[in-house]
Amino acid sequence: MATPQPSVQPEPGVSNVEALRESVRGRAENRPGVYRMVGGGGDVLYVGKSIRVRTRLLSYFRAQKGDKAFDLMRETASIEWDYIPNEFGALVREMRLIQRWRPPFNVQHKKKRPYAFVKLTREAAPRLVPVRDVVADGSRYYGPFPAVTRLRDAARGLSQVVGLRDCASATPIFFDDQLEMFAADRPPLCMRAELGTCPAPCAGGVSSRAYAERVETAGRFLDGTDDRPLAALDAAMHAAAARHEFEYAARLRDRRTALAEFRDQLEEFRGFVRDLSFVYKVPGDGGEDRIYVIRSGRVRAERSLPRGRAERTAADETVRTVFRGADPPVSALAPEEAAEILLVARWFRMNPAERGRTIKPERWLDPGSAPRKKRGRRGDRTAEGTVVLGPRAAWG
Repeated sequence: MATPQPSVQPEPGVSNVEALRESVRGRAENRPGVYRMVGGGGDVLYVGKSIRVRTRLLSYFRAQKGDKAFDLMRETASIEWDYIPNEFGALVREMRLIQRWRPPFNVQHKKKRPYAFVKLTREAAPRLVPVRDVVADGSRYYGPFPAVTRLRDAARGLSQVVGLRDCASATPIFFDDQLEMFAADRPPLCMRAELGTCPAPCAGGVSSRAYAERVETAGRFLDGTDDRPLAALDAAMHAAAARHEFEYAARLRDRRTALAEFRDQLEEFRGFVRDLSFVYKVPGDGGEDRIYVIRSGRVRAERSLPRGRAERTAADETVRTVFRGADPPVSALAPEEAAEILLVARWFRMNPAERGRTIKPERWLDPGSAPRKKRGRRGDRTAEGTVVLGPRAAWG
């Protein structure tokens, strides 16, 4: 829980920067927290966090001309800060505030859509399209991924293997089982039909049912339940090598490698989501200990660490509420939700000892349901089902 402090504003007749410095020096404390630089019109210019708010704020007043901090302070009319009991809570709070206000001086989290997704469109002949926006349009979304450029290549590669079109949405579609009063002989509108990587639904080259089967194959691959696209590339690669078409076999090998890496990234993120579900006990500044109820990588609730029976009962009800019902599938995540999952995952990877403070919800609600584990630092039990994060730098 944040402890808001009155905003710091300059006194009349005193230099703005000098007045802000003196106010921070006299009122701010070296406690964890989140701070905001506010412009003259009340707009938030910058959001930051620190485990020592006073020291961090005073550092801005030592900035030299040409530094970003110098330019920031020239535009700052007031400074606000909230004390947060611990660094983890400050990180989450900082990210959410940046996402809400999009402060112009922030670099991290500044872009509205920092991650990309693969969209399996809902059209007569669906396509795989890299996108940054997730909207409720009936399509299926898979991700997130940190870079749209490589994602575009992966989507194109999967489309070629399973035989999905990658042309524009406005391309007319004519399935061969489509009833027409006057059947027309339509040529394919691109070379992929000639290359054998697209069944040409634009020219009646495939039935609607056969195309739907290709769509389902792509969907199952993205869900992690069907590796037939990789098997198809393996077979084509070996056949090309048997014909001594070694350059073509090498291109197929590279395509297969890229598609396998794409599949592994999806599975890795699914693993993050599955594993990051627990109650996280965090000691706080000045004894203000907290619990964070985390489900599928997102902080769904936080409370003071219960000290008595009534507080424990209230905390138990919070845990039950958070873990009641099914979670939405990974493919339904919005980019902001994905950003929080990645932040939580990165926190536990950078601070592996913190995993010892986590407790599975069933253990929290029924402490006697499992044998006692070896105690770690500060007397906390070692968590069951610890988070195992993959080595990919893409996830931070």
